[in-house]
Amino acid sequence: MIVFDKVTFAYNDEQPLLRNFSCRFKAGQCSVLIGPSGCGKSTLIRLITGLEQPAAGEITFQEERVSAGTIKNIRRRLGYVIQEGGLFPNLTVVQNIRLAGRARGREVGMAEIRRLCGLTHLEEGLLDKYPRELSGGQRQRVSLMRALSSKPGVLLLDEPLGALDPMIRADVQRTLKELIDALGLTVVMVTHDLAEAALFGDEIFLMHKGEIVQRGTIHALLRQPASGFVRRFVNSQRGVGA
Repeated sequence: MIVFDKVTFAYNDEQPLLRNFSCRFKAGQCSVLIGPSGCGKSTLIRLITGLEQPAAGEITFQEERVSAGTIKNIRRRLGYVIQEGGLFPNLTVVQNIRLAGRARGREVGMAEIRRLCGLTHLEEGLLDKYPRELSGGQRQRVSLMRALSSKPGVLLLDEPLGALDPMIRADVQRTLKELIDALGLTVVMVTHDLAEAALFGDEIFLMHKGEIVQRGTIHALLRQPASGFVRRFVNSQRGVGA
């Protein structure tokens, strides 16, 4: 589905964050990227969307190379949700969703918007509100609606719930999990939270300094850590001494 083949990437003139990086995110599953800040997990999402370009190597999406010539078409098949939602503050909920649909070449009617309200558990009475009039959880539900409005084959989630307080986060997590399972989406998700990775991840990719240091199920990560770093990372999330 999404393949990184010997990708090298650096910000400006810094040392490469990724060097000869290779991995594959499979279709039909939720792949979760986890690791400390600065390890490269959000950079992978930005490379998939074409917001950043590799210095070397190749990225393919559904066997199509990600490049300047293909990225517009590829983006039409992607849904993308970031922390805080990224909604346009001067547009209502409906206008935000419709603008995203037009950017991907389709008009989103009210019947579809109401269907998305049902999927994300957003009250229809909020459709004419502006982002500043919504709670953090409501804004993230709208961001999900916007991402799904183009009926994407792949959903990219970059710390989508990281800014929410714990109770709201748990509620939106349940909604998102139900939605992913119901729609059978292919998902690549970035998180700092091991519990969140366990909830969503069919396959978890633990990253450190631009490399994948362990991949597999949450059970393998907990019971068979591949290195001292993996053990320390897991223990720090579980509140256990290293």
